[in-house]
Amino acid sequence: MKKLVLVVIAAVLFAGFSANGQSKLVSSKSHIKFFSTTPAEDIEANNTTSVSTINPSTGEIVFSVPMQGFEFEKALMQKHFNGKDFLNTKEFPKAKLTGKITNIDKIDFSKDGTYDAHVEGELTIKGVTKPVHEMGKITVTGGKVDASSKFNITLADYGITFVKGKPSTNIAKTVEVTLQAEYAAQ
Repeated sequence: MKKLVLVVIAAVLFAGFSANGQSKLVSSKSHIKFFSTTPAEDIEANNTTSVSTINPSTGEIVFSVPMQGFEFEKALMQKHFNGKDFLNTKEFPKAKLTGKITNIDKIDFSKDGTYDAHVEGELTIKGVTKPVHEMGKITVTGGKVDASSKFNITLADYGITFVKGKPSTNIAKTVEVTLQAEYAAQ
């Protein structure tokens, strides 16, 4: 009888472990920064309100970014960013990345290490969706999973353009985006 109980307990623990190995990873601890540099001025904004998921089995990845969560050094920059002439965050409150880590078979979420991640998917900003192909890193340390990436976005690709006035000279045509996210199993 003791052997039967031990076998049942082992089976339950193994099933729980296997399920955890296949569960989604969720991040509510993220940092997304964008940086624009021009001869007139540098502009940096930070957002720690985005959420993300990774499915380690399929490689599916999602980032949802509340656009009004970006914070700027100057209040006027934040006002322009959220305004109708720039990102119109009242009408388009979120940016979203949906995609897949195409080399998921090369990433071992159970083993400490740093792994290259190839992400292909779609990025939606201001209601415009474009295909993306970017590189990132997945770092596993003591069971903790972190993701990071740095890439450029051309604003005109998403309908963000300025043809005259101060914004046309103060904001770069291409901005650098840096993201970092810490994941936990759900």
